[in-house]
Amino acid sequence: MGLFSFFNRKNGQVNGSAENASATNMTLPEIPENVFVERSKPADSATPEPAVAGIDLGINSLFQFLERNYEAKGYDDALINPDNTHLHQNIEALQNDLSRTIRKVKTFYEDFIREINFHIASRSRSGMVDTVEELMVKKETALDHINQVMEIEEQAQNNEGLGQGIIISYTRGFRNGLAAISHHSILRKNF
Repeated sequence: MGLFSFFNRKNGQVNGSAENASATNMTLPEIPENVFVERSKPADSATPEPAVAGIDLGINSLFQFLERNYEAKGYDDALINPDNTHLHQNIEALQNDLSRTIRKVKTFYEDFIREINFHIASRSRSGMVDTVEELMVKKETALDHINQVMEIEEQAQNNEGLGQGIIISYTRGFRNGLAAISHHSILRKNF
């Protein structure tokens, strides 16, 4: 039997000759279905599910940023480089991250409000009163959120309010790291 004779088979014949009797009588074992078919949904899929509109870019992302605990980061940074200049540079970097997050959220809401205004005008021309009212409620919610964001931004520029919590947390961690260095290298020595 040649290399390509498998493709030339017709009803058990290879190139016009009868197939070997022992090969045709041999049956293959049955393979269970569960080997090929997965019936349960995988727990963690590699592809993320699509996010609900606004969750990742709205005010929730700003609050997630503000609610993080930066104490461990400050502690680790102090162990790496226990210099006050390093502390001030990292505080400035955190303030820049906060400003960038605020800017992203504001841009999201400004774009969202523009889109809502278009839909309100379009649907009101079509006489869709209920839809227009729903859109107006969404717009009011977006305006409330953007006002909160602007308030947080103003407080952050004055080093007060919600944004100050991340600075306090980071500074506390950095100082704890400095204390740990002193304790380990000086206070534990017997003389």
